[in-house]
Amino acid sequence: MFYHHDHQDYQEILPGIKVKTLVYGDKTLLSEFLMSKGSQLPLHSHPEEQTGYLVSGCIRLHSNGVAQEMHPGDSWCFEGNLEHSADILEDSVAIEVFAPLRQSYLAYYPNKE
Repeated sequence: MFYHHDHQDYQEILPGIKVKTLVYGDKTLLSEFLMSKGSQLPLHSHPEEQTGYLVSGCIRLHSNGVAQEMHPGDSWCFEGNLEHSADILEDSVAIEVFAPLRQSYLAYYPNKE
């Protein structure tokens, strides 16, 4: 599976938070998040491990009672079922890998014919 970047087909999942699944396989799924300054990802968890990379902007991640400010080039990994949240401090772009494949994010894959 190949993906060529475009600026279409993002879906807003929360106010100020847009996502698009870029590619996926049998075991992993890669998504891009566009996040607007002032938006928030509320405390949540999911069974999939989540590995992320901040492309641009600034966000504050919360997990296990610890807050960590992230800047471009920073990355993170949350084990499955770990509660985490985020405050978006600047307009930001993040790339996230979910393993195993996050089934619910298949809905965010643009239907390319």
